[in-house]
Amino acid sequence: MTTHNKQRYRFSEAPIWNIQREYYEQEGLKAWKNDQVPQYITSNPMIAAAYAEMIFGFLQDRADKEDNSEPVLIVELGAGAGRFAFHVLHELCQLIDYAGITLPSFRYIMTDLAMNNVVAWKAHPALQAFIAKGILDFARFDAVHDTALNLIVSEATISTGDLKQPVVIVANYFFDGIPQELLYVAEGNIYETDVFIEYPERKDSLKPSELLGQISLQYKHRRAPEYEQETFPYRDVIAVYQEQLEDSHILYPVAGLACLERLNQLSQEGFLLITADKGDHLLDNWKFAEPPELILHGSFSLTANYHAIQYVFERRGAMALFPPHHYKNINVGCILHMDKPMNYVNTRLAYRRNIQRFGPDEFFSLKLWADRDIENMGLQQMLSFWRLGGYDAEFFIQSAKRISSLLPDANDEEIQDIWRGIQLMWSSYYVMEQRYDLALDAGLLLFEMEMYEESKHFLEISIHQEQDEIVSTVIYCLAICCFELELDEDALRYVRKLLELEPDHEEALALLSHFE
Repeated sequence: MTTHNKQRYRFSEAPIWNIQREYYEQEGLKAWKNDQVPQYITSNPMIAAAYAEMIFGFLQDRADKEDNSEPVLIVELGAGAGRFAFHVLHELCQLIDYAGITLPSFRYIMTDLAMNNVVAWKAHPALQAFIAKGILDFARFDAVHDTALNLIVSEATISTGDLKQPVVIVANYFFDGIPQELLYVAEGNIYETDVFIEYPERKDSLKPSELLGQISLQYKHRRAPEYEQETFPYRDVIAVYQEQLEDSHILYPVAGLACLERLNQLSQEGFLLITADKGDHLLDNWKFAEPPELILHGSFSLTANYHAIQYVFERRGAMALFPPHHYKNINVGCILHMDKPMNYVNTRLAYRRNIQRFGPDEFFSLKLWADRDIENMGLQQMLSFWRLGGYDAEFFIQSAKRISSLLPDANDEEIQDIWRGIQLMWSSYYVMEQRYDLALDAGLLLFEMEMYEESKHFLEISIHQEQDEIVSTVIYCLAICCFELELDEDALRYVRKLLELEPDHEEALALLSHFE
């Protein structure tokens, strides 16, 4: 590949960050289509339920405080496809209804840099009920620059000091994708690691994702004594790196810390941060670290420096909760930056139950195993895993054929559990850009289970949604459902429609003969 225009940049000011912004602004919700940007690990019902439990615990803890007249604001940074927010709200509302106790009200704010995403969320059918209840709003928020939240639905503005309740900040796959400084520690000295970028020819004709895949990065150290001065705002954590690290490259989250500082200023009571990322909170994981490589997935990501975020806020009296064991796929942390964080007992217990004992990282490891071994799983194992994952639609889509093959040996209790699972899955299904015909899979499985009324309901949803791709098998199944339900006129209508598609369809001709 011929390259040109080799230029040197400070890492946080390199063009890769602007290319990243352009990618998300151009693609909108299509960025997550077919997992171009991975979303499942931080958007499945299981991780959303874990967050909902922690937020529910936090609302319980706030109920003990004197002033609960103001709602608790939950701000999700980089809400992406919107699926995670939907699942959190779905589960949180169910928890509140089930508990039947008096809690402070709340309002969930989905934010993103790309205004196209904000507009799409506002129009998404699955979110309309939450908007109508007044518990969901939206804002375009630039995490690098903005100091206020300008809400779209209520048209309110949240500015410095406006909130009397602590703000809950949700940040999944966020800190790894915003500008960071790249430092190098050697012999007790701090260096900045500048980056040289080589561009491909005709770079102006490439899409952002194509450009990111073709540029090359090279690094060079430059002494940076300003980090060693007492006036540097995060001098304490830099001193730790000087004392304990050697020949190590550190991604320093200067933009992430600044964003948290600005959100903290919105409230008079501090914040609760719940975050998940490819991020290291253990200092040992930064020892002898090599320069970073861009992990490409349409956009790019790096490794979030949770150690720095944890250290900075713990020095200010916060409590940081991270798993005591090593993570494999995703690290989920919780920082309580409020007065007397130990008093937030329900929040801390929810973290212990839903993250520390068994959490989203462990679940995703099992999900990877299930994906590979699904053809060897029995019906009870599949039902158990489906239940563990919150009756996730993606697992059902992957396993529908296997469930179908096991139906001949299924007992009545298993049939009932499959039907219950389908109902729960459908009630919490969030349609994304890569639309699956979930109604079709559910309807065909119910047809095999001889649940004709239920099958008819889902198959009719399918043909209504997929007008341009009507499959003759679906029309035939609908005809049989109507026949079994003694809906003769509907059955005849479907038979005639099927014969329009396939005039020689033998079963349809036999049914028509029966009616005549």
